Order: sequence, then structure tokens, then C-alpha cells
Amino acid sequence: MTKKSEAKEADEKLIVGIDLGTSRSAISASNGKSMWVDSYVGWPKDFIARKVVGNSVLFGKDALEHRLSLDLYRPLKNGVIKEGTTRDEEAVKELIHHLITLVKPKKDNSKVRAVVGVPAESFKVNKVAIRKAVSDFAESLLVVSEPFAIAYGVNALDNAMVIDIGAGTIDFCIMHGTVPTDEDQRTVLQAGDYIDQQLYNFMAERYPHSDFNLNMVRRFKEEFSFIGDPERAVKVNIPVDGRPTKHDVTEEMRRACESILPAIVETTLELIAKFDPEYQDVIRQNIILAGGGSQIRGIDKYLENVLSEYGKAKVEVVEDPLFCGANGALSLAMDMPEDYWTEV
Repeated sequence: MTKKSEAKEADEKLIVGIDLGTSRSAISASNGKSMWVDSYVGWPKDFIARKVVGNSVLFGKDALEHRLSLDLYRPLKNGVIKEGTTRDEEAVKELIHHLITLVKPKKDNSKVRAVVGVPAESFKVNKVAIRKAVSDFAESLLVVSEPFAIAYGVNALDNAMVIDIGAGTIDFCIMHGTVPTDEDQRTVLQAGDYIDQQLYNFMAERYPHSDFNLNMVRRFKEEFSFIGDPERAVKVNIPVDGRPTKHDVTEEMRRACESILPAIVETTLELIAKFDPEYQDVIRQNIILAGGGSQIRGIDKYLENVLSEYGKAKVEVVEDPLFCGANGALSLAMDMPEDYWTEV
């Protein structure tokens, strides 16, 4: 390889968009690769566990499957880095490193630029923590709100509202042709994890002798969640005294999923009411649902019907809820002027 080609390779950059989520984290890269992982990180408890799992650190489904052998961490509580333990900070750093290695070949020496999405009302300390976690793997960084990244990715940059329903938070952002300010954004904490806990409580109340845990309940929700009238009864297998037994959880599922609706409606109406009155009707007709919670059956039609009481309304769901945040962050990174980047 000539000196000229070596210099060119050193100047090449791999640009990535990262969506750090409480439940799942995703990355999209300028080389065309996109990957995701459940936001779990685990270290073997002892040398026996290390021999069993065959690795010094595990991620995502691998970590969940071997959780009895691991010190398991889900470090992104409410979409932000949990403070107070060095292990949680290390877990986020390992998670980011893992995501980058999934899209960057080992022999690739290109420098990395990253746009990372965080909840809409993240405190400054979280942005500092993200920068610290990324510093070993990227040369420059931009931290943006997740709903802004989504809006950029679907080209909803003017007179639109994005509602990103994640596991830890629901983030709201009104777009009006400029980079959104703090006044244009909101975060509420009654999100996917809240539904899981509500569903668990409702099921435990109705079936006190059945044996299930929160991970099982989360899987039930992801497969059967709905709002309004069910298309069919929701029946799941749960052990009772070690024997798999069918349980009807239709009503519990409906109640749990609908538990987040008041906060969504209240926050949506509040943000629209504070916006320029000439454009409120337009915003109400251009609402975009994203995140895992956007897949709850009937949630788009419910919100559309409620908002229609205030005038014509239209609510749409993004086509790719898993990667829309990472794809939007990547699009933003590709278009970002040089002076917006911050070295890490």
C-alpha cells in the first residue's frame, strides 16, 4: 500500500447513527450495515460461569439466556445511563462498543463519527455520560433527542409531531422547520416498562398460583398487545405447579396497554395548545408514532379519534420502528455541517 493510499484510508470515516434504548439498542452505518441488540450486558459470576458461557462479556439475547450465570445489567433506565454504579457505566460503554463492532469490520481502520439519540428531556449529565462512553470508539459525536432523529429520518421536519413510545420513556417533539428547542419537546415515564409492570400486577392478582416473571410478561405484551376491542382472546401458556396451563389474559392485556393513554393524550394536547395557533390544526393532522409501543394494535386509531374531537386529525405509524431512530440519526450525521460536530 502506498503512502498516499494509507493517508486516504486514515482520512476515511465510518458514520453511524445509534439509538440507545432501555429495551433495545440499534445502530445504522454509512457502509450499509444495520444491527440491533437487546439492551442487556452481563459478566460471568465466576470462573465456572466463564467456562459455561465461553466469553468475558455477553450482550442481548445471549446475556438473557445465560442470566443465571451472569451479573446482568440493563443499564439504560428510562433511556438514560443509570448513575451510582461503575458497572452500569461500564455496561453502557461495552454496549456501544459492541454495536460499533457489529457494523465495523475488524480490519477497518476508518475513524468513527457518531450521532446518538437520547430521550427528549435528558439532563446535561446524560449527554456528558454518553460522550464519555463513546470517547474510546469515535473521534467526534453529536447527541440529539430521539424524536428529532426520527423526524429527520422520515422527513417530518415542518409542522409535524413525533411521539416515540419506547420502553423507558415516551418522547414528544414538535417540528417546525428548525432544530427543536426544549420547549418543543416532552418526556413522560409511563412507557413500555410501565405496561409490563401493570400487566404483571393484573395477572398476579387474577392468577396468584401461576408461575411467571416479568420477562415472560414482556414477551406476552410484545406478541399480543392491543387497545380497544380485541380481535380474539389472548391466551398464553403459564406453568401451574410445573404444568403448562392456558390462561386467558385478554382483559389484563387491554387494561395494561391502555394505562399509558392518559399521559400520551394529555401531553400531546398540551404541546399542541402551546404551539402557534395558526399551525395547531396542521400539527394535529401530521402526528407520527414511533418506537416499540407504536406496534400496540389500535393505538394509532385511538389517538386519532380522541384528537378528532379538537378538529381534523391524522396519526400514522412509522414503517420500521426498530431502526427508525438509528436510521434518522445516520441521515442527520450524513448531512451535518462540520461545525456541529464535537470531538470526544
